[in-house]
Amino acid sequence: MNVVIVESPAKAKTINKYLGSDYTVLASYGHVRDLPPKDGSVKPDEDFAMSWQVDSKSQKRLSEIASAVKDADRLILATDPDREGEAISWHVLEVLQKKRVLKDKQIERVVFNAITKKAILEAMDNPRQLDTPLVDAYLARRALDYLVGFTLSPVLWRKLPGARSAGRVQSVALRLICDREMEIETFNPQEYWSIFAGMKTPAGDVFQAGLTGYDGKKIGRLDVKTGEEAGAIKTMLESASFKVDSVASKPAKRNPAAPFTTSTLQQEASRKLGFSASRTMQVAQKLYEGISIGGETSGLITYMRTDGVSIAGEAIAAARSVIGQDFGDKYVPEKPRAYSSKAKNAQEAHEAIRPTDLARRPKDVAAFLDQDQAKLYELIWKRTMASQMESAVLERTTIEILADGSGKRANLRATGSVVRFDGFLALYQESRDDDDEEGSKRLPAVDQGAALTATSIDGTAEPINSAQHFTTPPPRYTEASLVKKMEELGIGRPSTYASTLQTLRDREYVELEKKQLVPQDKGRIVTAFLESFFRRYVEFDFTASLEEQLDKISAGELSWLDVLKDFWTAFSGSVDEIKDLRVAEVIDSLNELLGPHIFPEKEDGTDPRKCPACDTGKLSLKVSRWGAFIGCENYPECGYTRQLGKPSGEEGEADDGPKVFGEDPETGMEVSLRTGRFGPYVQLGNEAKPKRSSLPKGWSAADMDLEKALQLLSLPREVGEHPEDGKMITAGLGRYGPFVLHDGTYANLSSPDEVFSVGINRAVDALAEKRAKGGGRRGAAATPLKELGEHPSEGGPVNVYDGRYGPYVKHGKVNATLPKDTAPEAVTMEQAVELIAAKGGTKKKAAAKKTPAKKTTAKKTTSKKAAAKDGEEKTTSKKPAAKKTAAKKTTAKSAAKAEVDAKSEEVPWDDPS
Repeated sequence: MNVVIVESPAKAKTINKYLGSDYTVLASYGHVRDLPPKDGSVKPDEDFAMSWQVDSKSQKRLSEIASAVKDADRLILATDPDREGEAISWHVLEVLQKKRVLKDKQIERVVFNAITKKAILEAMDNPRQLDTPLVDAYLARRALDYLVGFTLSPVLWRKLPGARSAGRVQSVALRLICDREMEIETFNPQEYWSIFAGMKTPAGDVFQAGLTGYDGKKIGRLDVKTGEEAGAIKTMLESASFKVDSVASKPAKRNPAAPFTTSTLQQEASRKLGFSASRTMQVAQKLYEGISIGGETSGLITYMRTDGVSIAGEAIAAARSVIGQDFGDKYVPEKPRAYSSKAKNAQEAHEAIRPTDLARRPKDVAAFLDQDQAKLYELIWKRTMASQMESAVLERTTIEILADGSGKRANLRATGSVVRFDGFLALYQESRDDDDEEGSKRLPAVDQGAALTATSIDGTAEPINSAQHFTTPPPRYTEASLVKKMEELGIGRPSTYASTLQTLRDREYVELEKKQLVPQDKGRIVTAFLESFFRRYVEFDFTASLEEQLDKISAGELSWLDVLKDFWTAFSGSVDEIKDLRVAEVIDSLNELLGPHIFPEKEDGTDPRKCPACDTGKLSLKVSRWGAFIGCENYPECGYTRQLGKPSGEEGEADDGPKVFGEDPETGMEVSLRTGRFGPYVQLGNEAKPKRSSLPKGWSAADMDLEKALQLLSLPREVGEHPEDGKMITAGLGRYGPFVLHDGTYANLSSPDEVFSVGINRAVDALAEKRAKGGGRRGAAATPLKELGEHPSEGGPVNVYDGRYGPYVKHGKVNATLPKDTAPEAVTMEQAVELIAAKGGTKKKAAAKKTPAKKTTAKKTTSKKAAAKDGEEKTTSKKPAAKKTAAKKTTAKSAAKAEVDAKSEEVPWDDPS
């Protein structure tokens, strides 16, 4: 019996059909282990040893895999053909070795670029060993991302409360977006004028020519600065005579673009189909894993994470055959086209993304695909086919014209081209050329020395025209253009671009508006902080050079531990340098760096940082756990604040006062809209502690009126009594959005508007669904993974639970972590009692020691750290602390560490604020 391991169940099902009954194909469901989201999972002082954690779901799957392997003769690791795929195989192998089920087993690694029967069977006939350098590159990358995230993010939280996370690639991508925004904000438009003339040939044909020289000087696009200059040139041309100085026509060729890589597919799908990078990869994954067509499941495209542009010889032959059938022999080049990759990353230089069967035309499979799948498949098929088609042949023509008049001379030029043979353009054209008029603007035949006359082109305009223009700032990045820029700079790798962009949006550092990436104030502040105090680590060349080192590791040219040591020595030193930096120094630096954005110049020329409320104070950036805002440095004497990114005096801001909607019909109190440091809110009355309600996400201050304000102020509203216990269900808006609440259980609603209309049936269903998923009242016990029964000597239930730091057994208030590689479902009562006894004894000894109140607080802090290191799920009773301030500080720090999640390349920490 042979056991084959792949990542996904979809692949497992398809591959099992191809291999037959002698093979058992099992899915790992992606990575089976990861670094626990806590400090200390990577240990620089122990040669960068890593502590891996298996979650409860993976434990179950690994147990199934181990059970199958135990009775098998051969283990075949068939995960994806890239770095992550190699890493998954390595993790599975490591776990199985610890479970001691690999004795005398034959272990092989196979890779295939497409999920087709032929590709699978060929891979099985050509096994290899695990690629150790590729695994080392994965370990180095994972350790780097973890160390940057877990070292840098806590510094951010201390110095910039409300900031979420920083990451090795994430932060550099964010800097690109923020730098572009600063370019746009500081851009000064320049005025320039264009001058063009309508020309008529002796045969009566008309065309347009533009000014290129005047009075012996060349004229560039921006050289005519004012309307006066343009008017003088126009006057001269209106009385001038024109003749053809030269005519040049020459043939030109346009060659097709190479087949898709991961990066170019993401870019083109964004431009042509409007797909985000993550959407493109999701759809491509489904096309790769297989679609059922005529009762048989088969992968439609080759592997979609690649830097390579070459395609297999058999695919080239198939493409040439289809081109001849569909377009004719003249569209088939004499020799097949060969493309070479410019990618430095050898470990991902696989075959380009292409259809597995080029004879499978888009129309043949459209009925079996959903709309997005059909669109993406057609894009990939056309690009692949076009890459093997004949070049387009064009004719480019340039007419140079001399103008004489009023004792001065001017030069004009007309250019155009015409397609003589469309070649690959008959099937496909890159979207970056969609606005190119090449091939559509043809100039008339005219001889050198021929006299021309000025004429109106469209019958309404003058023969000689001038137009005013202003230079425009560079455009904001789209996902496509950012991916292209990151690839050009060598930042990150194409396989990670989608997750990096999604992380920036999840952190609310960036928003997508009309397909453009717009940095938010939170992201700009983080970028400014990193540029001020960690500039080297957000520099493009440094990040690119680190990627090159990782590539050399995968090629076996560098030691991964040497790369980590060099990086960590410099990086940890930089962090130590700013640990004692005061927040005030950080704010001063940010005020200076972000000045053009947060303190824009005023039209009257007055100081943009002068406080509009007290006239003596100076405005400054302020930070809180809720984020950043602008406030007066004279606080608390002056309480002026405004939202970040809005200039002083803008309507609706604090210095303009509240906007009164009217009176509450029940109380007669004034209802108003105001803006504070956390955004707009509505207020009832003007008492010392008035009732207030923030505007929910998606609600605009401009759309608010009395009716909407009263709706918000009426919350929370009573929905009705729960039919089971008669307790009241309420609906309201909280920090995490709209909800219904019953007996301590919160259930989310789909939108803020639903809070005002949700009925008893919908509320009961939402609460039942939440409880079914394990959600309940705060402090309630979780659902056990396994119930072991009553404790044999002390009584009380003994259960196995899955905690944040791994599975553990619980008896009363004692929690004991399970040993590594111990499956929760395999734990016996005897094992549980031993673990509980060992843990309980330790706690009793600790409790027996009496210490002063101050030391108790310190000791509790140490205990929490120790618990985090052991990966325990701990329950502690509340005890009064000697110093409230010290207790708060400890809690905040512990909570911050516990919130970190290092499961992606960047540290995706979700701050509830």
